Amino acid sequence: MTKDVFMLVATALLCLGIPLIYGAGRFMQPGGFAWAAGNRETPLDVPAWTQRAVQAHANLVENLIPFAILVLAAQISGSANAETALGASIFFWGRVIHLGAYVAGVKYFRTLAWFGAWGGGALILVQLFN
Repeated sequence: MTKDVFMLVATALLCLGIPLIYGAGRFMQPGGFAWAAGNRETPLDVPAWTQRAVQAHANLVENLIPFAILVLAAQISGSANAETALGASIFFWGRVIHLGAYVAGVKYFRTLAWFGAWGGGALILVQLFN
């Protein structure tokens, strides 16, 4: 497995793991287990960090498909190299930082991490056209 594909898999696992974070936040609230097991017809009052984790997850879901397309296009086209591996690594670690900053409520750093992650995506894109 190339490093690019490894980082894609790591990003997918990160995406799958984020619900554990906001799930914990929900379960810690009074009635949280019953709410999760029920039909969720009424909103559950959760701490702000829990809702931010939900939003960070939604953001990663939105960005995972374009990232996967870039990584897989580089693999299929034979463009994968050290630069694409670096780009994929930057994307993954940028998303880890984005998640931490988002859950912690660090506004501007969160946005900077998002742009940094996509800087990694841009490295992959450039290699597709070289």
